Amino acid sequence: MTLRAHMTTTEHGHAPPASAPDPGSDTAGPPRTGGDGRGDHRGGDALAALRAAYAAGRLEAEYDTVRTLLARLPERQLAAAGQLLARLDRSLVRSRHPATPTLAVRITGQSTVGPLVAPLTAQLARHGILLAPVVSPYGSCLHDLLAPRAAAPDTPGLTLCLLDAHTVFEEVPSPWRVADVEAAVSSRLELLGRAVRTHQEGDGGPLVLNTVPLLRDHTHQLVDLRSRAALGAVWREFNTGLLALAQHHPGLVVIDLDPLIAQGVPAYEPRTAVYAKARLGDRLLAAYAREAGHLARARLGKTRKCLVLDLDGTLWGGVLGDDGPDGIEIGSGLRGEAYAEFQRTLKQLSSQGVLLAVSSKNDADNVLRALREHPAMPLREGDFIQINANWRPKHDNLRDIADSANLGLDGFVFVDDSSFERGLVQERLPEVAVVAVDEEPALHTPALLADGWFDVTDLTEEDRERTARYRTEAKRRELREDAPSYQEYLNGLGIEAALSPPTPAELTRVAQLTLRTNQFHLATERLRADDVQHLCARPGHRVLAVRARDRFGDHGLVGVVFLRRDGAVLRIDNYVLSCRVFSRGIESACLTAVLEHARATGARSVLARYLPSPRNAAFAGFYTDHGFAPEGAGHADDDACFFRHRLHTLPPTPAHIRLHADFEQEHQP
Repeated sequence: MTLRAHMTTTEHGHAPPASAPDPGSDTAGPPRTGGDGRGDHRGGDALAALRAAYAAGRLEAEYDTVRTLLARLPERQLAAAGQLLARLDRSLVRSRHPATPTLAVRITGQSTVGPLVAPLTAQLARHGILLAPVVSPYGSCLHDLLAPRAAAPDTPGLTLCLLDAHTVFEEVPSPWRVADVEAAVSSRLELLGRAVRTHQEGDGGPLVLNTVPLLRDHTHQLVDLRSRAALGAVWREFNTGLLALAQHHPGLVVIDLDPLIAQGVPAYEPRTAVYAKARLGDRLLAAYAREAGHLARARLGKTRKCLVLDLDGTLWGGVLGDDGPDGIEIGSGLRGEAYAEFQRTLKQLSSQGVLLAVSSKNDADNVLRALREHPAMPLREGDFIQINANWRPKHDNLRDIADSANLGLDGFVFVDDSSFERGLVQERLPEVAVVAVDEEPALHTPALLADGWFDVTDLTEEDRERTARYRTEAKRRELREDAPSYQEYLNGLGIEAALSPPTPAELTRVAQLTLRTNQFHLATERLRADDVQHLCARPGHRVLAVRARDRFGDHGLVGVVFLRRDGAVLRIDNYVLSCRVFSRGIESACLTAVLEHARATGARSVLARYLPSPRNAAFAGFYTDHGFAPEGAGHADDDACFFRHRLHTLPPTPAHIRLHADFEQEHQP
């Protein structure tokens, strides 16, 4: 943990007291007028602005403003915005905004699925993603899975297969008994399992199914309560079977609709279910679209990594500067218990790799005393990678935390109860996700979790250990500050690196690196674990994991190199390295090992691929810096650039790194 206490002093040399906050303090800000903390009038203005730009034919050209406008809309207006955005000319949007990622999504199901397009368009647009939907005809789900079509070649692709109660009941005779439903459930699970297997083995791309609500219209066709209970048990076995499919197929995700319905979202609307065969209601589709948006964001490497928190009114009640550490609301009383519950939620997220930090306009000593000594405080000083308690603008604190953690600001989420502070961060740092909370602490947890900012497909041990590893970075920073030069700092780290094929247990971590790394990701290709496994098994291909440690601890698996032999040429199809170990020479040492291996195995040259993206531009010269020459025409591959090394003179391995390279054997932990 690092404490940053940058104090802006008054003319008398004292820090401004927390009891007299400025308009941007933790406790400042007008009362919230809307459920999302932005006010209904702002939502109306945002929707009006979208409609005006569309009517004037400007919305494609001004698409970069859409994300900001959608952030102001209350949930109930997103579908209306989605209907408008779905009418845009996507090719024109891409030509005007080439950095905007496009996701091709096939939407299929056992009923009418077209109503999902509008809310899904809006949800993806909220995350800066342009939806390219392909909507299958009514009842096409099984056909689409059993005969999958290739996804669009320039996008990762996603297939959403919507299941509803008709999936089972279309197989049930009339009249029916529970045993008939049980037989239909067994048959459908077997068929869906076969369809999923066919889809995945046919490289159909990521697939999403959902659990199926059991409708009262079905349970109450049974007049005896014992039969209703038996039907409920059979139906739960059906949903359990669906959820279990995801355990056997890495490319499958099953969205559980039960938590959405438990929040009061109706499963269907009887009239549209009968007349339009739209058997999932509009509100449920909107909630489903939100969950699918989280998945799409994770698929495109947009998962957030760091949660920065305000203190007064956010992490505890009261004003620390006025009430003192013993007087804040935490742990006792109704509101105090609500704040404690929120902190326990944060601790749960932290245990799964979400990095916690603080940006608060407060006295640093008071903050540390509260975190260290308050008996009812679930979160402690050691739970945070950095605590910025000072009087600086919060957007400056966020930049400071990002610099210290070596993370991009688009990996940050900021939570504050002050509308002033939220607005300022949104204005100065639009890439940061801002979560609004207010004076009702019982609603803090739902507000934070609503958008699944930290959702990933799989969790790895590296995720669980992330907070401890980032806290260790404080010791490395101390060494760097004390070292007379950067090279002497590197010499003092005692870096050891290993380059070898991943074990089967590490495939998920390798895939995660391709999904979540954006800066040193030289070809920006997002892979699933089964994609990595497929590459490992392909003749001529080699996947090499990069592992690193130093005197302060083990970094774990921090990188991956994808190689492919093409006759006398060894190709580097992609090279990925975690931001945690940038600029320590590991990237150079591993590249030199690859070049040495190429020459030792008779290759005449190494051809490396670099695909520019908005986030990896800092490494555009990586290959040329290591003796590669830009390649001429003849290797067109989208917008990729190619660089060739003739293997005459190889770059040296940095002297401060001990590297072990094994290109043949699996790594032994």
